[in-house]
Amino acid sequence: MDELGGRTARLAGTAMLSALIVVLDYGLKFSGLKIPFPWLPFLKFDFTGVPVILSLLLYGLPSAATTSIVACIAITLRSGKLVSAALKALAELSTASGMALGLRLPGRWRRVSSAISGVALRLVVMSVANLVVLPAYYQMPYGVVVGLLPLMGVFNIVQGSLTVLLGLMLHEAIARRLRSNPR
Repeated sequence: MDELGGRTARLAGTAMLSALIVVLDYGLKFSGLKIPFPWLPFLKFDFTGVPVILSLLLYGLPSAATTSIVACIAITLRSGKLVSAALKALAELSTASGMALGLRLPGRWRRVSSAISGVALRLVVMSVANLVVLPAYYQMPYGVVVGLLPLMGVFNIVQGSLTVLLGLMLHEAIARRLRSNPR
């Protein structure tokens, strides 16, 4: 594929995955299918990060950044909560960024190391973000935030792992389909 065709495919794919994020966010929210984290019900499990991971695996980190920004915009427009939307986008982008770092490693364990580094970077970034944003914006006492960090960490590990594993599985299915159906 020539450079222009590659850029066009990347742009179209990124736009499609960005649209999928919007559909997933609105669909999950209004269907009531977002699953609250049992110990901190204000945190909810969802699948809106999967298109971010797919955009990383199919088109690269700039595509993942774009889909994360679209997620932030869509969530803000739906909910009116810019800070919450920005935290969601930061969580997904940090997961994709960690995976991008892991994918640069040599060897046959590249995908495993990318999954681990994606979840690990999400955990670190979101812990720091929560330590800054929750006291500053939501007026939570710093000591309460520190006390909640382990539970928020468990949530981020579980949500990040689900996002990464579903993204990797869907990417593999897409790649397998493309290999079996060459043009």
